[in-house]
Amino acid sequence: MSSGAESPNVVRTREAFEAFLRRDGIVVGRLIDDDTVWRVPGKSLMAGEYRGREEIFEFLRQTARLTGGTYRADLRWVVGGDDIVAALYRATGRREGRELDIDQLLVFRYRGGVWAEVLAVPVDLEAFETFWS
Repeated sequence: MSSGAESPNVVRTREAFEAFLRRDGIVVGRLIDDDTVWRVPGKSLMAGEYRGREEIFEFLRQTARLTGGTYRADLRWVVGGDDIVAALYRATGRREGRELDIDQLLVFRYRGGVWAEVLAVPVDLEAFETFWS
């Protein structure tokens, strides 16, 4: 890669965050296939392993449903290369009288221009668990 050029997967990741904020499922859907696995740590109701387009879309819709549409993922930065991309974002929302306002990292492993795996890493797992419990 030439100096200053971003990996196509870094660009794809940035575009996915922009699309999520616009509620544009088409852009996000192009990055998910039937073999994609999205993992969320912990014991909250959002924790678990989501496989394939249907489960992952349901998981993403759940963030909006459970927060009355207040959940946001405001991208701070994206770094990476051809296979692995990391994105740090500010996760905010309101739910049942609780506020979420934490940094969270998503680590994407790409395969053929789509997500093979996504791992969610809340920087403050305790606050994440409390909000989604």
